[in-house]
Amino acid sequence: MGKKVNILHSRAGAYWLMVLPALLWMVLINIVPMFGIVMAFQDFNPGKGMLHSEFVGLENFEYMFQMKDVSQIFTNTIVIAVGKLLLNVFVPVVFALLLNEMKNVFFKRCVQTIVYLPHFISWVIMGGILLDVFGLYGPINMVLSAFGAERIAFFRISSLFRTLAIGTDVWKEFGFNAVVYLAALTGISPSLYEAAAIDGASRWQRMWHITLPGLKPIIVLMTILALGNILNAGFDQIYNIYNQAVYSTGDIIDTWVYRVGLNDLQYSLATAVGLLKSVVGFLLISLSYAIAYKKANYRIF
Repeated sequence: MGKKVNILHSRAGAYWLMVLPALLWMVLINIVPMFGIVMAFQDFNPGKGMLHSEFVGLENFEYMFQMKDVSQIFTNTIVIAVGKLLLNVFVPVVFALLLNEMKNVFFKRCVQTIVYLPHFISWVIMGGILLDVFGLYGPINMVLSAFGAERIAFFRISSLFRTLAIGTDVWKEFGFNAVVYLAALTGISPSLYEAAAIDGASRWQRMWHITLPGLKPIIVLMTILALGNILNAGFDQIYNIYNQAVYSTGDIIDTWVYRVGLNDLQYSLATAVGLLKSVVGFLLISLSYAIAYKKANYRIF
């Protein structure tokens, strides 16, 4: 018995040794920088550092809520994030249902692979592609001018920016997001479809009464879990496609914090906004996991 315990201990030690570099990396990259949140309560001076800068309490938060820009960036963030959340559930589900109805396996796999590929292209590259495609001399404007219409600077029109941001994100990710629903479809028993077909149910009726109810748990789960990221509107995407002309509708929390903190050197104010976002995000994530456990019996541990 003692020998077995020693073997188990040796294995556990080997596993901990294997995990140690990842734990050190997590501490250095994720835990240690969190001490920087003290700047949110200071009038931070880079020359004095965090230990000697003047402590001002909640002044940065009070000033933050008085700024017109802050209310606008929170509105932009929520509108863009909610739009992405809803469409990144609806579009992949519809696509998975349509793909599931295809009988030609080769064509089905080809379509799935093609729509899956954009997910692996970074927003740095994708942003450049989109700016060229929607540019004044891009293919879309060439088609418009061919029909006699005026050229449109799509990404410089503030009223269009949110729609473009949401639409391009859904286009990039719907193929990848559909994989979850396609996997869930394989768990539905074929006997249910056979029984329904014998009873005279059409393909639409089988989809409505068998496929959708079978997908309902995973749809509910994915939607609930996405609620935790409601304040993450996508820094990588927005930063690579927005400009000063669309700040009123395109500037989100992350891009504003980056610009104010690093470009304007208002470190304390940017830290205060970032801290508020992190606290609200943590509460939303906790709430979303609690709802997921209650409604979909989902748990992390």
